[in-house]
Amino acid sequence: MSFKGKNSVYFLGIGGIGMSALARWFQHEGYFVAGYDKTPSPLTEELVKEGIAISFVDSDQHIPENILSDKSKVLVIWTPAIPKNSSLLEFFTSQGFEMKKRSEVLGVLTSSHRSIAVAGTHGKTTTSSLIAHMLKTAGKPVAAFLGGITQNYQSNLILNDQKGEPIMVVEADEFDRSFLRLHPNEAVITSADPDHLDIYGDEATILDGFRQFVGLLDKKGKLYIQINAAYRLGEDSLPLEKTRFYGLRSEGIRAENIKAMPGSFVFDYVDGDKEIKGLELFIPGFHNVENALAAIAVCLDHQVTEEQVRKGISSFKGVKRRFEIHVNEGGLVFIDDYAHHPEEIRACLSSVIAMFPGKKVTVVFQPHLYTRTRDFAPGFSESLSLADEVILLDIYPARELPIEGVNSEMLLEGIQSQKKQVLAKTDLTAYLRSTNPEVLVTLGAGDIDRLVPEIANWTRSRLNSSES
Repeated sequence: MSFKGKNSVYFLGIGGIGMSALARWFQHEGYFVAGYDKTPSPLTEELVKEGIAISFVDSDQHIPENILSDKSKVLVIWTPAIPKNSSLLEFFTSQGFEMKKRSEVLGVLTSSHRSIAVAGTHGKTTTSSLIAHMLKTAGKPVAAFLGGITQNYQSNLILNDQKGEPIMVVEADEFDRSFLRLHPNEAVITSADPDHLDIYGDEATILDGFRQFVGLLDKKGKLYIQINAAYRLGEDSLPLEKTRFYGLRSEGIRAENIKAMPGSFVFDYVDGDKEIKGLELFIPGFHNVENALAAIAVCLDHQVTEEQVRKGISSFKGVKRRFEIHVNEGGLVFIDDYAHHPEEIRACLSSVIAMFPGKKVTVVFQPHLYTRTRDFAPGFSESLSLADEVILLDIYPARELPIEGVNSEMLLEGIQSQKKQVLAKTDLTAYLRSTNPEVLVTLGAGDIDRLVPEIANWTRSRLNSSES
């Protein structure tokens, strides 16, 4: 990819998972890269170590001279997560810099490479990461822009190390309708449950967005779609001649003989006469088995062999904060997951219960966004009720201002678990120390991940004390 005449790129919101992947890409391509984000994070720390200049002050006084010296050679990439009243956003706009949204830049990438776009309100990060990993393991030329940090590569960007033009694997984000700027040759839709209603307004509108995404496929393109998502979109809206359906209970691509193990799931891949028996996936969960079905189907269509599929599946270590098992020994379990939608919570907790039957499950959930909490309150309460004990943290607001009457307490009444409460984040560790949970699960897309290292270390210390 090249932007004629540009030699420098500035990112507004460089600490975002998708933005940071693009920043790494541009730096790899030889551009001078700098950026701004509101607060430091482990991700921005890694970017700084890689030589990218980052400021955490929303002021043009901290823009590097390379960016200011000749604006005609600079591209500014920004994310809608940046507030409209941002001083930097106003500066770059008023000074006439060329500005593009992240989704526009991904659109340029996918128009110039053969691309596989993975969409869905949940499941897209794991599925796109697994597709990229399996293709790379099989020796195929592949590059990938991902929505999470892969454990295998410790990055959200996978660069091609083979000869030939790479297949581009891109996570297609429905937020802000970003995925409608892509140019996919193949597409995967993992789910189409209602979400981002602050953007779309209602379920019908987001479903129409997914239909538009399907319409972006080129004439020879293929669509792989989960059966429930297909039902939601309506089969009459799908190009059936180039559509393949998958799911745990699909009549097409499906999984059989699923076994939930303490640290993995074993299953058979079945597609008509094609069977691959005894695959072992070390990222547990029924939902991850389903994600693996889509990834396997895509890779088989790219001439990945059965043996390469086995190797790719068994060697995939997952994505950080996607059913990430931090501790699983000595009768103690600690799992962290990014789940922030009722269906994601249901999938996660159902899998935990299947893996550890008879164990008491304690879940800590930090709701994400006031609007999402308001729109899906009954669903959150119902899915969280799968746990034996529920601890709610305050809502993580992200880009939103508070909404009167919307808070974590509103979920309590509908939760059927025997023990339930709202705790301040600062009180959580002390409470856990006083109760010593058996199987602990932390969930949420906010800053709950900042607590994970401390909780993991404490859980391991319990193991050490019990052994001594």
